[in-house]
Amino acid sequence: MANYDQELDASGLNCPLPILRAKKTLAGLQSGQVLRIVATDPGSVKDFEAFSKQTGNPLLESGEEGGKFVFLIKKA
Repeated sequence: MANYDQELDASGLNCPLPILRAKKTLAGLQSGQVLRIVATDPGSVKDFEAFSKQTGNPLLESGEEGGKFVFLIKKA
């Protein structure tokens, strides 16, 4: 996994909570900073792809780690 500036643990949260928390956390980051999100909801994979396209914040990485889904989103 690449470097990141802040981590958001959205484990145990179901859609749309991981996205809402990510949106709120990204709002507090500087442009160019990277947010790492850990989620357990399988729906979050598609959700974060759509979120990235809609908001213009690039999804740098999307993967699975120890049964959890991990995403790296860069603040545009």
